[in-house]
Amino acid sequence: MLKKTLYILSIIALFSFGKATAQHQETSNHESSQIESHDVHNAKEENNEGLSLKEKIKEDINHHLMDSHSFHIAKWPHIDFPLPVILWDNGLQVFSSSKFGEGHTAAEHNGNFYKISHSNGHIYKVEGEHGEIKMNEKGFPDRAFLPLDFSITKTVVMIFVTGLLMLLIFGGLAKSYAKNGGIAKGPGRFLEPIVLYVRDEIAIPNIGEKHYKKYMSYLLTIFFFIWFVNLFGLTPLGVNVTGNIAITLALALLTYLITTFTAKKDYWKHIFWMPGVPTPMKFVLAPIELLGTLIKPFSLMIRLYANMKAGHVVLMSIIGLMFLFKSWIGSSLSFGLAFALSLLELLVAALQAYIFTMLSALYFGAASEEHDDH
Repeated sequence: MLKKTLYILSIIALFSFGKATAQHQETSNHESSQIESHDVHNAKEENNEGLSLKEKIKEDINHHLMDSHSFHIAKWPHIDFPLPVILWDNGLQVFSSSKFGEGHTAAEHNGNFYKISHSNGHIYKVEGEHGEIKMNEKGFPDRAFLPLDFSITKTVVMIFVTGLLMLLIFGGLAKSYAKNGGIAKGPGRFLEPIVLYVRDEIAIPNIGEKHYKKYMSYLLTIFFFIWFVNLFGLTPLGVNVTGNIAITLALALLTYLITTFTAKKDYWKHIFWMPGVPTPMKFVLAPIELLGTLIKPFSLMIRLYANMKAGHVVLMSIIGLMFLFKSWIGSSLSFGLAFALSLLELLVAALQAYIFTMLSALYFGAASEEHDDH
């Protein structure tokens, strides 16, 4: 149980760090993808006036996909929980996100003023209470005024909630094993078949009975974590944890580090000096094999991120069609399609957790395999 707790805390720490370090990269990607229409759109966006219905739906989708510095539950009645804002800007700046109000005025702290950009959700430093975010020559928020952000955002809150939920469920399951002679009782008993499935159908076949036990805590943690946050993403809470590339980067990095630091010498031998291959070819294959060790976690990161983000975009777009159609037939069809897709997303939530865990087990198995070279 202690191992599993440490794994969860490690994941949470990496998520928080990944969010801060990926902030500048996400801003750059956002700039390149929206460069043609930003100038006109940004002026409309600040006061949400003059937008057509189609543009408002697009804004709602973008807002859902972005992280947030407050936990928004409902518009009517207005239920919104402020979260801690933690910035590094000539020293540590800590204050509540409630200071931002509705986002039209800047938040003041220690004589500094900060404002949230509506285009990317990041916090920028501004001049004065009514100061505007400074733009660069391309018409985008200037990253020179972007402080390092370590805030507890909505995504981070859901990571903690999921981690605590897992500790409660599986902590109770472990205690029931100890008290009842290996017989599961309580809520955890409903998840026991899945635990056994991960062990018998994922870990043992791909890693082997000799080495699978040292990886089981991580495999179980990563499976249930991804599954739970994906399910939370389908609720009205509006969270999209695995649709954040910083999160999937942290998960893939954990798999890569465990694979690298637990690999046996045979693993590295087959990468740098492959047996049974002519010597000149070894110099050709070695860099390719080494590159392959980096491509594997990259594919883990992109697969989970792209599938979950695409699912949210498609589902919300179909829901948006209900408001665009002017007839009850079109709206009804959109509702039925959205309902069917929601059921499919329940399957995708578990499927993505299974694929990530399966591929991680495959990488662990390759790293721990003992070869008999002939």
